[in-house]
Amino acid sequence: MNEHTAADTAAVPSEQYGDGTRAVRAGLPEPVKNEPPLPGPVFAAHFHLPGEVEGPYTYGRDTNPTWTLLERAITELEAPGREGAETVVFASGMAAVSAVLLSQARTGDTVVLPSDGYQALPLVREQLEAYGVRVRTAPTGQDAQLGVLDGARLLWIETPSNPGLDVCDVRRLVRAAHTGGTLVAVDNTLATPLGQRPLELGADFSVASGTKGLTGHGDLLLGYVVCRGPEPAAAIRRWRKIVGAIPGPMEAWLAHRSLATLQLRAGRQWGNALAVAEALADRAEVTGLRYPGLASDPSHKTAARQMHGFGSVVSFTLPDRAHAERFMTALHLVEDATSFGGVRSTAERRGRWGGDAVPEGFIRFSAGAEDPEDLVADVLRALDSAAAGA
Repeated sequence: MNEHTAADTAAVPSEQYGDGTRAVRAGLPEPVKNEPPLPGPVFAAHFHLPGEVEGPYTYGRDTNPTWTLLERAITELEAPGREGAETVVFASGMAAVSAVLLSQARTGDTVVLPSDGYQALPLVREQLEAYGVRVRTAPTGQDAQLGVLDGARLLWIETPSNPGLDVCDVRRLVRAAHTGGTLVAVDNTLATPLGQRPLELGADFSVASGTKGLTGHGDLLLGYVVCRGPEPAAAIRRWRKIVGAIPGPMEAWLAHRSLATLQLRAGRQWGNALAVAEALADRAEVTGLRYPGLASDPSHKTAARQMHGFGSVVSFTLPDRAHAERFMTALHLVEDATSFGGVRSTAERRGRWGGDAVPEGFIRFSAGAEDPEDLVADVLRALDSAAAGA
């Protein structure tokens, strides 16, 4: 009989556990007899508040017990053992992105963005410039943002970049930025907290769309910001209160529930991504293949120094639009969808949106949790079918 008690478990700091143990237990409250390990979502617009205003829960736009547990869990995953780190959850990844950029920059400030980042960043740039914020851009690869960093208020890093999968040296960029008094935020969506921990690399903020690999089931929208300390977290939380970009309690609860399988999902997905990338490397019609986990990838050495896993996304280019569309149509196990990081493999011809500087035949492929042999066979069969139809 195992006599190890809950009190014994609580006495062991979470940072001393492995990633799988931490993911399974992250954010859980202390056990209470006859209560569930993870309490259900709290649906409340307001809370009983007689007399003086005190206590953590007053009004549903400000705080919610379901958010509290999820925020605690994400902090344990993104910044295990880091004193003072705090997480703020949002209704979507873009709400989290906007909260950092628009709460930290003022009229006359300069912000540095990646020129090859997520396709919604140009929309944010337009809004920043409308508020009188100067914006400079440079590619992710070869740490090119260093060249436009001077005097900036905030540096925004996306590594690996989406969809091109370039990687920059976060530590190097952080050192340069902090020397000049520049704050650093890292978009950690592609890597997830198990693949990369930006705060450990020196960043001030780790930002992500929890819609993707963190929750991994394609059934909710969520974003979060992990802050190095309580002061920046208060500013981010204030921004959330002002704009009301809050997650629903059901979404927050579903996200927390999904964290328990994060390591299991990520391990299979990363392995599948590498298997697909290795299979694609042998195809003559495939060019521009990128996956940081490939030893031959231009970013592999940098990625290996700062990442614990290389993510589920592979990118490559087929000869033209028609060839890429034939490939997409021929896939059986891979859904044609614009998201990534889910347990079911997805892919898309990225150029159909018009917002990324990619060739017409460019494919962003997100490996799911299918059996690797089945997934690779499906990809190779679809490539053969696409080639035959040329």
